[in-house]
Amino acid sequence: TYISISSLRCLISAAFISVHQRATSDSTNRFLCKGFFNEKKLCEVYLTVSLSNAIFPFLLSAVKFEDCQRSREVGFISSDPNFSVRPDGTVYTQQEVANLSEPVQFMVTARGLHDPHIWETTVKLALHVYTETQTKDSTSVIRFSRKHQRGSSANGLRRQKRDWVIPPINVPENSRGPFPHMLVRIRSDQDKDVGIRYSITGAGADQPPSGIYNIDPISGNMFVTQPLDREERASYHLRAHAVDMNGNQVENPIDLYIYVIDMNDNRPEFQNQVYNGSVAEGSKPGSSVMQVTASDSDDSTTANGMVRYRILSQTPHSPIPNMFTINSETGDIVTVAAGLDREKVSQYTLIVQATDMEGNLNFGLSNTATALISITDINDNPPEFTVRTFSGEVPENKVNVVVANLTVVDRDQPHSPNWNAVYRIVNGDPSGHFTIRTNPITNEGMLTVIKPVDFEMNRAFMLTVVVSNQAHLASGIQSSLQSTAGVTISVQDVNEPPVFPVNPKIIRFEEGVPAGTTLTVFAAQDPDHFIHQIVRYAKLSDPANWLRINRTNGQITTMALLDRESMYVRNNMYEATFLAYDNGSPQASGTGTLQIYLIDVNDNAPVLVPREAQVCERTRPNSKINITASDADTDPNVGPFVFELPSFPPSVRRNWTISRLSGDYAQLKLRISYLEAGMYEIPIIVSDSGNPPLSNRSVIRVKVCHCDHNGDCSATGAVAAAGLGTGAIIAILICIIILLSMVLLFVVWMKRREKERQAKPLLIDPEDDVRDNILKYDEEGGGEEDQDYDLSQLQQPESLDHIINKTTGVRRVDERPVIAESQYPVRPSVPHPGDIGDFINDGLRAADNDPTAPPYDSLLVFDYEGSGSTAGSVSSLNSTSSGDQDYDYLNDWGPRFKKLADLYGGGDDD
Repeated sequence: TYISISSLRCLISAAFISVHQRATSDSTNRFLCKGFFNEKKLCEVYLTVSLSNAIFPFLLSAVKFEDCQRSREVGFISSDPNFSVRPDGTVYTQQEVANLSEPVQFMVTARGLHDPHIWETTVKLALHVYTETQTKDSTSVIRFSRKHQRGSSANGLRRQKRDWVIPPINVPENSRGPFPHMLVRIRSDQDKDVGIRYSITGAGADQPPSGIYNIDPISGNMFVTQPLDREERASYHLRAHAVDMNGNQVENPIDLYIYVIDMNDNRPEFQNQVYNGSVAEGSKPGSSVMQVTASDSDDSTTANGMVRYRILSQTPHSPIPNMFTINSETGDIVTVAAGLDREKVSQYTLIVQATDMEGNLNFGLSNTATALISITDINDNPPEFTVRTFSGEVPENKVNVVVANLTVVDRDQPHSPNWNAVYRIVNGDPSGHFTIRTNPITNEGMLTVIKPVDFEMNRAFMLTVVVSNQAHLASGIQSSLQSTAGVTISVQDVNEPPVFPVNPKIIRFEEGVPAGTTLTVFAAQDPDHFIHQIVRYAKLSDPANWLRINRTNGQITTMALLDRESMYVRNNMYEATFLAYDNGSPQASGTGTLQIYLIDVNDNAPVLVPREAQVCERTRPNSKINITASDADTDPNVGPFVFELPSFPPSVRRNWTISRLSGDYAQLKLRISYLEAGMYEIPIIVSDSGNPPLSNRSVIRVKVCHCDHNGDCSATGAVAAAGLGTGAIIAILICIIILLSMVLLFVVWMKRREKERQAKPLLIDPEDDVRDNILKYDEEGGGEEDQDYDLSQLQQPESLDHIINKTTGVRRVDERPVIAESQYPVRPSVPHPGDIGDFINDGLRAADNDPTAPPYDSLLVFDYEGSGSTAGSVSSLNSTSSGDQDYDYLNDWGPRFKKLADLYGGGDDD
């Protein structure tokens, strides 16, 4: 039957009931935040619907949750299984309610997803049902309702009826039609009085995507024109309008909400086709491995989008076929059995299936993905030596030599801390001669000598070594006895070099000991006690060549005086190096250093410092010279020094005086008030404090000069003091002037000569010039030697090989071409006089186009006569005709032969 539901009123009453806080860190259990459900009343809705064809879940209303933080995610739980609340607060019926006339009351609980808070409230639904005459079809009718007055009271108050709120229209997606398919009929109560025209607006009608919905403007029937896709658009919001024939609004627009009902038309899709996870070997059951995630484009609030997971297969099956399980809702994969061993199985491959419809294999759609689970290594296998004993040998006195390689086996992950071996020597090496380094590639232990061993002290070593991993063993794993091994090391005897017992050896002697003095015996010992060998000595380094060593016993004697003040002595110490070598095979040698500390004796007299000074010619307060002395000796053979003026010559003590300032310094100054400017050499006797003391007569050069008001020597005074008179200064200036004059005259002469060379005219008229390098001179002599041009190019070259080998014709003799020469014309053996002009013109033309031609006028040889000519001499030829010869044909040879024709032609004018 069809039941018309009228005045569907959902009253969500009550409100803030209680707030329960759980598991908070605040010991006072005070409220951190207050939340509440706001009161919501539904408006009256007139709806005609066939409950027998109703599609569930069916929307009733919505509750709203307000939170002071505005950021929490909230989940709702209904106490009535017939009703559910979605995460957005929408209340739905899960199935058909048996008795619609009875009020419904149930509890809604709100729980924060990321905090322990819980809120509760009571929801009451009051349902009122009335019946109406059935229409001929089962189409829902949505009526417009006008606002009208309903009675009035004495005080004039009016009650107006509110507009209806239309419940959503549900349309299944992927409908097969036929289309257009009618959804609902919209009508106004005034359609009997006036002509009504209906229209709809909004996205899906007159806005993109337009044309999905349309309405019959007369009957008010609204249609859907094509299948809908919920994954493309899940809902539509349209507005229905009713106007009269004139376009005037008859009813207020009503909102139409169309929801696309989801169908299971999408398979779950894994985010990745291959997932990679890992779990440590030996993990306990329940250990987390990884998570796989699949999403379904269908509605996740319905079974169409609710995905469930399961494992289809496991490869390999060792140790059991079901080592892992998966949470059907979250996709978390965990272990379910013990026995994971990386050394047996290092990776598992799982085929995971995701199915919607809550995992219903009969109705749900499925998809699969691959989960690769790597078993990570733990240190559950201690390293073990391959043998119990190792052996090796080492020469004595060698270091950084590998004695033996210790080999181990470890089944853990190679090149990881669980595999890397660490070796230790626990016994047999109290002096620390050996260490064990780990080869990072092979994991072998390289037993290495780091401290020289002595065959005479230890002929063999017995070591005990242990091996462990860089990482600690996993709990519960015991170390094997195979982790300990013994190493036997034999020491090889070698010929060791002689050793000086004291090296360096220091002795003390006074300097100046005579040659041939025995200083010491610098002998070496041979450490090879088991072999009798002879040691010999030689001098290796003796910078001053003062010492000699006895070849047999190492006795050191002097060959010269030892001088502490020598350049080879540093800080009173003289150092020499000697060599001791044995007669072993192979021969070995050692070096020793002898250091001689030389005790100072007073053998150096003091020297006056400074050797030059200057004072003013007149006595002034600052006209004093501070003097001291230097002595190559050391204490006590140096200062304090004694300074004295000699008694001869007497002018020294008459003009100068010395006063003592301190033990090492004295002061020299004028005794008289004025001394003529000049250079003075003043002898001074300096004595040291040695025993006996040494004295030295030194001379200081003092420049006496005229001083300015500051007490400094003036320029004039300096010159005068240097001993130059006025005449000498004038002579020097004259020489300088003469030298500058000579330089100036030479420069002027050179410029004039250059100018004259550039101004020389040509010897002949430029029009008759055949080469640019023929110049005429205005003076006798000179000639071609004064020119920069090489006139030898105009002469016949000494060697004519390149000319003889060339074909007859025009040729250049001023250069040898380095590239292919231009083809010059060849003169016929018996030329006709009329052809000479053409022949010459052709030769000129070829010369102009010759790429080897020089950048100046050059000589072209047409037929060379004379010295070196390949033709015979014509000097013996006589004219066979004594008569006149006609030279008029020269006029035919061109303008170049015109002058020749004028000279020899003309008949009677000869």
